[in-house]
Amino acid sequence: MDLGIKGRRAILMASSRGLGRACAESIAREGVHVVINGRTEADVLQACEEIRAAHGVEATPVVGDSTLTEVHDALLAACPEPDIVLLNGEGPRPTAFGAITPDAWEDTVQRTMVSPLLFVQRVIGGMEARGFGRIVAISSAMVKSPNPLMSLSHGPRLGLTGVLKGLSKTAVAHNVTINTLLPERFDTGRQQQMAKLVMKARGVTYEEARAEQVASIKAGRLGRPEELGDTFAFVCSAQAAYMSGQNLQLDGGSYEGVF
Repeated sequence: MDLGIKGRRAILMASSRGLGRACAESIAREGVHVVINGRTEADVLQACEEIRAAHGVEATPVVGDSTLTEVHDALLAACPEPDIVLLNGEGPRPTAFGAITPDAWEDTVQRTMVSPLLFVQRVIGGMEARGFGRIVAISSAMVKSPNPLMSLSHGPRLGLTGVLKGLSKTAVAHNVTINTLLPERFDTGRQQQMAKLVMKARGVTYEEARAEQVASIKAGRLGRPEELGDTFAFVCSAQAAYMSGQNLQLDGGSYEGVF
């Protein structure tokens, strides 16, 4: 299927590795020029080189923490009029609830909710004026138990999702769609990190921690990053113009509800 986005330009936050990289690969395959972002220069440059070689598109590196205003400036300098924006970022280190400090809560709210919304403020007006825009956030699908640790980002990410839902109601009239992808456990470095934390917290082996991750998914396996990347590409497509304000579960059938 031709997704109708060849020649478009995208800014993808936290896209040098993991799910962000998978998203970059999927839209680059469709002919979208991409701005690749990450905090490690070697990863960013390698991702750009590989994407250019594989897909023949422009791939522009921007190194830095995408929650910072100066990195927002650099992203927009690299691509002043993005057609597609991916809001993505690594969550904070999981922590026992009682050990979370007020400063940690405030920092997480700023980085996980406020910063992405400030970036949206800077791009959405141009998208609406040009008559095309796709804003997609990667958020959290659900909280897993019996893990004794929790992510500070669950609350702020729900706040981000709520604000984006409200914004989608007016933006869609200008062919600007805003959707959120809610991935469960995908086989990336993040899940390896989580397994190691569970090892320490519960005194289990790495293999046991990984087996618990798999067992928690109805499909009996972790998700493949390219599965999320290809979903992202479709959500950004011309064909998906009538879908906005949605929260899409990518969870291997694990969600228990009907709606």
